[in-house]
Amino acid sequence: MGSHGIKDQVAIIGMGCTPFTEHWDKSLDDLIIDAAQLTYASAGIHQDDIDAFWFGTSQSAASGLAMGGPLKIHGKPITRVENYCTTGSEAMRAAAYAVASGAYDVVMALGAEKVKDGGYQGLNAFPIPTDGTQRTLTAAGMFSLILPAYAEKYSVDEDEIRYSVATIAEKNHFNGARNPLAQFRRETSAEQICQMAAVAGRLSVFDCAGVADGAAAVIMCRAEDAHKYTDNALYVKALSFVAGTGAGSLDPDYDYTTLPECKWSADDAYAQAGVTSPRDEIAVAEVHDCFTPTELVLMEDLGFSDPGQAWRDVLDGAFRLDGRLPVNSDGGLKAFGHPVGASGLRMLYEIWLQLRGEAPEERRIADHGRKLGLVHNLGGYPGEMVSFVGIYGAELG
Repeated sequence: MGSHGIKDQVAIIGMGCTPFTEHWDKSLDDLIIDAAQLTYASAGIHQDDIDAFWFGTSQSAASGLAMGGPLKIHGKPITRVENYCTTGSEAMRAAAYAVASGAYDVVMALGAEKVKDGGYQGLNAFPIPTDGTQRTLTAAGMFSLILPAYAEKYSVDEDEIRYSVATIAEKNHFNGARNPLAQFRRETSAEQICQMAAVAGRLSVFDCAGVADGAAAVIMCRAEDAHKYTDNALYVKALSFVAGTGAGSLDPDYDYTTLPECKWSADDAYAQAGVTSPRDEIAVAEVHDCFTPTELVLMEDLGFSDPGQAWRDVLDGAFRLDGRLPVNSDGGLKAFGHPVGASGLRMLYEIWLQLRGEAPEERRIADHGRKLGLVHNLGGYPGEMVSFVGIYGAELG
């Protein structure tokens, strides 16, 4: 790819995140206000100090008015962003580039979703007129195809693969149980998950991320100005985004054991950040575990495991809090919940806490001398996907 990146040009100076849950007592306006106020307090600045705003929402609003109204933002640009489940990350990416370009000094990106009390059942986008020839499988159905394909390609027993992805859910529920903001705060075992009724292929409901209401936000400035606001900023090392052609399900060579757009965006992000060995340089990663098989293949696409070995690494505990590379230390989509427009910024919020040493002690990662955190966010289905990878560090250079 021809991207050059904006390494060390942009600093993150404040972040905030609401609980992700079924907010029966709060409106979209309430969630936006809560996330914004938490973030202003984190950065120690007033709303009037922010030059421009980006608002990520997939299903809860259609324009920047939805953010400007509750926050009473007067005479400032507010851009509404939508790009499937990468919406929050895309809002952040656009805001970061605006700072790096010199167009603005201080910017905010906020993502929010309020869907649960509308009878929302899953990852359904607004209806768009089509010619009626699109595939009709559910998201769970599409991602469930990964398991038999992976087992066949790498000659692994399907029961072992099934147990491996259930272990991913067990890990993320363990982490979520230690996160006061998470939607699901109860531990469960891989054995229990394997015994549950299937909802798609061999996946149970506990292999699927929970849809939630919630909001999260970030404030950024130029790196050279970070000292005006904090002595503990994070710095953007890489921001990469890739959109595929959507032709995977029509391609006879596509085998469902990899998510190519995710690998492409990861490779580009590593090049921007100067990362040559991800598993040795990344301290903590937040990845898009919309379904447990997704996290499995992402470990390989992101370079955390060798091809065909992620299932073993999962069973060996490589990605647990005390493992060699903690993944989804906050519970991930699986336990933290998935309000589509906010999830990417929620992932970044966990990197913010972990790299600054502010995560709760019971889920704080060990200090192995690595200084980088990674956010991976995807939208779509195997073979038809958009993918974001961001890399962040607590130090310049």
